Amino acid sequence: MKLKVLVENNTLIDRYFRGEPGVSYYLEADGKKILFDTGYSDLFIENAKKMGIDLLDLDYLVLSHSHLDHTWGLQHLIQFYTEAQIENRKYKKPILVTHPETFASRKVGGIDQIGSLISKERAGHHFDLNLSREYIQLTENLVFLGEIERNNNFEAQNPIGKVIISGNEKDDYIIEDSALAYQTSEGLVIITGCSHAGICNIIEEAKDIFKDDRIIDVIGGFHLQNPSKKQLEGTKTYFENLKPKVIHASHCTDLHSKIELAQVVDLKKVGVGLELIY
Repeated sequence: MKLKVLVENNTLIDRYFRGEPGVSYYLEADGKKILFDTGYSDLFIENAKKMGIDLLDLDYLVLSHSHLDHTWGLQHLIQFYTEAQIENRKYKKPILVTHPETFASRKVGGIDQIGSLISKERAGHHFDLNLSREYIQLTENLVFLGEIERNNNFEAQNPIGKVIISGNEKDDYIIEDSALAYQTSEGLVIITGCSHAGICNIIEEAKDIFKDDRIIDVIGGFHLQNPSKKQLEGTKTYFENLKPKVIHASHCTDLHSKIELAQVVDLKKVGVGLELIY
């Protein structure tokens, strides 16, 4: 599998791409091409062009969860495809894979919408939808994890704003938050967006699906942004026992949390333009 970082909070020195607070990764696995999240704007399209990546030839679009820094680029991808149609350029209609609640309306504080600007109905006009709470085998070795079981007592404990489901407003625990996992001969690679479900819960879900306890790498947001002492210590202890080969903690992982994790694992830098091959 090959992974390229299209959007990330950080950029790399001597690599002339732009960043933004968001996530978008491009993957090639088992002959399939996958876009994982779309960031906040159309920046993922701009950076993909500069990297020579053809977003008109995607097999899958996977959304990790609903939040604006992962889904608001979706409207720009639709525009990108529409312009291709106008110019009679060939493009492949990808399958959009995500949890059924990803398109629910969400708000926090005085902000009326922090979720997807594109409704499920509108998305269905432009993509073949595969909305699932269960895991989905995307390729021979790549899996969308579906709804993550939340079994520990130190992650995913607090709601973020409100979600509107069937007209009813309730506390939002971002139940749709999911991730990808890829199995190699040496173990698993976990690819996350924000890990609202808990990075440790996510890894355990992947281990259970593949029946493989070996972790090569975990890349993406770990949702360790000003975490509680209990969450940070629980996560640090978990990774110390997990003993992954490396991790690429990024996006919503603050500096203090990275420093703490770096005491027990080999933590690598992430920036736009980074390419990883497994």
